[in-house]
Order: sequence, then structure tokens, then C-alpha cells
Amino acid sequence: MISLPFAATLAASVLTTSFISGIFGMAGGMILMGILLAFMPLPVAMALHGAAQVASNAWRAWIWHKHIRWHLVWRYVIGATGALIVFAFGLVTPAKSTALILLGVITFVGLWLPRRFAPDIQTRGQAACAGMLCTLLQFICGISGPIFDVFFVRSDLDRKSMIATKAAIQTIGHFFKFAYFSAVLIASSTHVPPTAALLAIALAPIGTQLSARALDLMTDAQFRLWSRRLIGALAAFYLVQGIALRL
Repeated sequence: MISLPFAATLAASVLTTSFISGIFGMAGGMILMGILLAFMPLPVAMALHGAAQVASNAWRAWIWHKHIRWHLVWRYVIGATGALIVFAFGLVTPAKSTALILLGVITFVGLWLPRRFAPDIQTRGQAACAGMLCTLLQFICGISGPIFDVFFVRSDLDRKSMIATKAAIQTIGHFFKFAYFSAVLIASSTHVPPTAALLAIALAPIGTQLSARALDLMTDAQFRLWSRRLIGALAAFYLVQGIALRL
């Protein structure tokens, strides 16, 4: 069982963050991760976060399923699978501070590069590269959003195609994370509180559904402008966090 204050905090957090993610396809999951880590150990937080994000992104993918670019999804999955194999063999073990600094720096570089050199999820080979890079970062420090989002915001996709394709990709990515950390919990004889898992899974689609109208009211230009600002703010936050861990 979970306490009533935690249940209320979790409910409000899942609703709010899934609403934010439903508009921009980013940020909400990272905010939720920070809140969960304040209440529970990392493996439990990672598994619960994965469950909530699978529910939120799967519902978002369903809402906008006509706009999903499936060829980009499967290319991303190929890269993500490669990252899982690398991680399973323990070939990548950088410190969390290093991963956060790289996350911030690479994101800013991606935002500022001239268009012809910028990351673009539609460019040949880049979807698979994004899958490998972002999946490795997910397992190392729990987040990869800013870099993942740069691959989309510098592309020519319209806002609904971005949201839909990102949702389909993130559903698969978070399922990988949920499965991995669930195995970790089983091995250590711990578990995610069932009430917390049910609450998160039930409320995430509601917040996502409420965001659909807000996305409809935005233009592609407004979406790109605010997405770039949000990506920059998140990159700065993680860069500072990584530097602080080094001090």
C-alpha cells in the first residue's frame, strides 16, 4: 500500500506531466522522473516511470496514429536494440555526471548547428543513431529527452507527425526500460507498489487526452518555437546538474 499523501502527489504529477508531454512530446516524463526519485529508490522509480510512460505514450500514439511515420519508428528500434545489446554486456559504464554533461552539450550543439549539419530524424541513418544514443542515455541516467527531441525539431515534420512518431518510439523505448528494471527488481526481491502502478497507468492516458485540444490549437511555427525553448531549458538544467555532481 502507499500513503494517501503520496497517492495524491503521484496522481497530480502523472496528470500534469502527461498533459505537458501530450502537447510537446517532451518534458513531462523528465519532470515525473525527478518527482519519483524524491520518493523511492532508483530501480523502483525507473520501473514505475516506465509503466506510466508506456501508458501515456501508447495512448498518445493511438490518438494521432494516422500521423505516425512508421519507417522512422522501426529504424529507431534497430538502433535501440543495438544499445540494449551493448548495455547488457556491460560495455558502456560512464559516470552519471559525464552522461548528463554530454546530454546537455550535445543537445546545445544540435540546436545551434547550421541546418545542413543538424540532427534530422528523417536523414538516412540518423533514426538508428538516435535510437542507440538515446537508449544508452536512458539506461545510464534515466533520461534522453533533449537529444531525442533535437532530432525531431530540426526536421521538416509537422507538429502532429512529430508528436505521433515520438509517441510510438517512446512507447517501445519505455517498455524496454520497464522490462529491464522490472527484472532488476525481481532479482533483488523488491517490487513496485501495485497501487502506485495502477494509479499511474490509469491516469496517464487521461492527462494525454486532455492535451489533444491544446495541440490542435497550436500552429507548426508556435510548436517549433516553444519546443526549441523547452529543449534548451532542459539541456541547460541537465548540464548544470552534471557539473554539480562533479564538484
